[in-house]
Amino acid sequence: MRKYLTVFAIDWQNQFIYRLNFILWRLRNVLRVLMTYFLWTSIFSSQTSVFGYTREQMVAYLLLALFVNSLVASAPSNDNVGGEVSNGTLNNFLVKPIGYLRYWFTRDLSSKLLNIIFAIGEIALLYLLFRPSLYVSPSIMSILLLISAVIIYFLLGKLAISIVFWAPEQTWGLMFIVLVLMEMLTGLIFPLDLLPRWAFSALQFTPFPYLIYFPLISAIGRPVAFRFLLQSLFWVAILYYLVKKVWAKGLKTYSASGI
Repeated sequence: MRKYLTVFAIDWQNQFIYRLNFILWRLRNVLRVLMTYFLWTSIFSSQTSVFGYTREQMVAYLLLALFVNSLVASAPSNDNVGGEVSNGTLNNFLVKPIGYLRYWFTRDLSSKLLNIIFAIGEIALLYLLFRPSLYVSPSIMSILLLISAVIIYFLLGKLAISIVFWAPEQTWGLMFIVLVLMEMLTGLIFPLDLLPRWAFSALQFTPFPYLIYFPLISAIGRPVAFRFLLQSLFWVAILYYLVKKVWAKGLKTYSASGI
C-alpha cells in the first residue's frame, strides 16, 4: 500500500508541471456545460417541465455532469499505457514489485482528485454567475454508482488499449472511438432517457449509461431501480475478468524490444 501512496504523491506533484494542458482541458469541460446550459435554459423559458425533468433537475444534471465527468473520465493512463507497451517501457515495470495496472489506477486517482477540486470551484463559479435553482439529493445509491463508474471507465479503457499487444498502430484510433462513445452514449451531454424508448433500453445492456447517466439521475433525486446498481457491478466484474485474461495473454506476446 505504501508504494502506491508514494506513486500517488509523486504524480500529484507532476501534474503541476503541465499546467497549460490541464487548464485547457478544464476550459473545454466548462464551455461544454455553458453551451448545454444556455440551450436548456432557452427550452425551459416557455415551459416548466420537459421530458419529465423540471428546470431545477436539468440544471442540476448539467452542473453535476461537470463533476462526474471530472471524476470518471480524468484518466491519464489512457494516453500513456499504449505508448509504454509499444515502445518497450513496460519492461521497467515487469521487473519491479508493483502491479502495472494498479500503478496506473493510482495515477488516475491522483488526476481525478485534482480535477474534482477544480470542478467544485468551476461549479461554484457557475452557480454564482447564474444563480440557478438546484435540486440535488445524493444518496448511498448514487455514491455506489459513482464508484462503480470510475472502475468501469478504467477497465474499459484498459480493455481497448490491450489491442496494442497485437496491433500497436490501431491503439489511438480505438481509444478515439471509446472517447466519442463517452461523449454520446453516457449521458454527458443530455439525459439518456430523452432518447427513444428502444434506444434507451438497448443502451442499458452496454456499460456506457453506468458511467455518467445513472450516477447523475440518482444524485438529482430521480428514482433508480436497484437492478441498475447490480448491472453496474456486473459490468465491473465482467470487464475485470476480460482485462485480466486479455492482458495475461497479451503479456505472453510481449517482447522486450517492443512490439
